[in-house]
Amino acid sequence: TKDIDQYSGVETTGHSWDGIKELNNPLPRWWLYVWYMSIAWAIVYMILMPAIPALPGLGTNTKGLRGHSDRAEVAKAVTELKTARDAQSVVLLDAGLETIETDRTLQQFALAMGESAFGDNCATCHGAGGRGAIGYPALADDIWLWDGSLDGIEYTIRHGIRHDTDDGTRFSAMPAFGRDGLLKRSEVDDLAQYVLDLSGRSDDPEAVLRAAPIFQQQCATCHGADGTGDRTQGAPNLTDAEWLYGDREADIEATIYNARNSHMPAWDDRLDDATIKAIAVYVHSLGGGE
Repeated sequence: TKDIDQYSGVETTGHSWDGIKELNNPLPRWWLYVWYMSIAWAIVYMILMPAIPALPGLGTNTKGLRGHSDRAEVAKAVTELKTARDAQSVVLLDAGLETIETDRTLQQFALAMGESAFGDNCATCHGAGGRGAIGYPALADDIWLWDGSLDGIEYTIRHGIRHDTDDGTRFSAMPAFGRDGLLKRSEVDDLAQYVLDLSGRSDDPEAVLRAAPIFQQQCATCHGADGTGDRTQGAPNLTDAEWLYGDREADIEATIYNARNSHMPAWDDRLDDATIKAIAVYVHSLGGGE
């Protein structure tokens, strides 16, 4: 005989746990229909699309009647993108700054391509968005050691700085005044005070007076008599508040004593012309381009 629950009036399954009976409620009709449809859909999908993975002896997965392949679709999309980029790259190579800034489509293409290439090749040193770090120039300001125009930036990227194997590389060399015995330690310390004074931060006026003739004799040739620098030879401006290797007195003393001649690789033999131009456009757009 059927066991009917006296409280709900529903037939039970006959199972009971600790006096609790399991009711034999049927599944909702809508749930069953969805389940049956899912089974049917799975069978159709398995027939039309790659579905069954490679099993021993099969060699590969089932291909499906449609012959669909995500790998082939991605390869097709990459080929189409490369074709479109090649066409835009030709236009970009011959375009000047004014043309790029007025052609919205070309500008967006150059910035997107340049940002991607910058992230892959430049951000390790210069930081995301060109924010820079100690020893690595910030590219998002308007302070330039060399030429900050679009052509100048492209030249720097192409030939690098102090890159021995590139004849066109930008080159400058600061002497190690202390390490090489060009100046005494006391003169290096005085000279650091003089440099600090150029940006209004020295606290030793006597040291500044002692170092004035030393600066004119040893440093003015590159940095200028007033310390404002010379971008034709990559000599930084010493009168502003921008410091590549730190603005503390000890940092400046270390720079004078040991020199700082960092290296930037030449990308001419690593990146194609269009990518170099795109990076130059991106760097120029970061806020400091001229």
